[in-house]
Formats: sequence, C-alpha cells, structure tokens
Amino acid sequence: MTGLNTVLIVVGLFLAGGVYSFWKQGMPKGVVVLLGIGSVMCLVAGIMRIQGIWD
Repeated sequence: MTGLNTVLIVVGLFLAGGVYSFWKQGMPKGVVVLLGIGSVMCLVAGIMRIQGIWD
C-alpha cells in the first residue's frame, strides 16, 4: 500500500464521517449529497489503486 492509497482511504473515511455528522445536524441535502459523492469517489479510488486496477 502506497502513501496515496492511504491518503485516499483516510480522506474518504473522513468525508463519510462528515456526511453522517451533517445528516444528523439537518444540513441541506445538497451538501450531504456532495460530501457523500466525494467520500465514495475517494474510497473507490483508494481501493482500485490497492487492487492494481488503476495505477
């Protein structure tokens, strides 16, 4: 696992926590959706790099 993989996964998990927190606080749905999309993109990119699919 390289540093970029770790950073992508950590940022994705951080954003996932933000999504949960914003949802609990009743923030606008647009903000929650954007954070959710960013979280999923970071996590998927990190996992794809670990698997060697995306170099």
